[in-house]
Amino acid sequence: MKIIDLSKTIQYNQGDPFFMKVKIKHKPHRKAKWLIRYLGLPFKLFPKGFVGWADDNIQQMGVHSTTHLDAPWHYAPTCEGQPAKTIDQVPLDWCYGDGLVIDMKHKQDFDPITVADIQGFLKKEQLEIRKNMIVLIKTGRDQYMGTKTFFEKGTGMSAAATSWLIDQGVKVMGIDQWGWDLPLPYMIKKAKESGDAALFWEAHLVGKDKEYCHMEQLTNLDALPYQGFKVAAFPLKIKGASAGPARVVALLEE
Repeated sequence: MKIIDLSKTIQYNQGDPFFMKVKIKHKPHRKAKWLIRYLGLPFKLFPKGFVGWADDNIQQMGVHSTTHLDAPWHYAPTCEGQPAKTIDQVPLDWCYGDGLVIDMKHKQDFDPITVADIQGFLKKEQLEIRKNMIVLIKTGRDQYMGTKTFFEKGTGMSAAATSWLIDQGVKVMGIDQWGWDLPLPYMIKKAKESGDAALFWEAHLVGKDKEYCHMEQLTNLDALPYQGFKVAAFPLKIKGASAGPARVVALLEE
């Protein structure tokens, strides 16, 4: 079994915008010695060669700051007329299954991915989407991770393409760029220029009417074949949260 990591390293990146900043404090081994002494163990009873334990605090990290799975609750408070699922309510069987890569690296920045784009790729590569597959959209924009332009670059899924994948029985899908939609600053700009309120966050908002989850900020999709692998994408079980950071991996039989 070969395991391929599809997850972004959780770390501080100078180039991240303020709303994505991650801050971690690493505590050296020696500091734990004083905690143990405070709790009552004399230094003379410390095991030989014991210098304390390392510890770390995540001081700042939004649930959407790194590789993560968005819950239906992220898109709207209700879905299909019922309270939307938070991340701790997402069924775990959604998060493991046969994987399929859809290669959209040829798409230019700000050019949305359409149903025709996906269907054309599937036909060309003689691939088929099956119910409960985990579909990964490869854009190649993971190359910008950690840079100031990461959240400004990319293609993005259209509402129609998102809806079409759900209609094929896909409950979890993902992308290797900052967001599922077109880049946020671009969407804001175009909505203001056109006066069209339907332009902003159109793909995410499919989740108001059709239940699904998507992953953002995947990486390393170039290491995968288009099919013939499993995906495990289990999010942290955070009560009431709109998303969960996830260690997403692909598993290939060798």
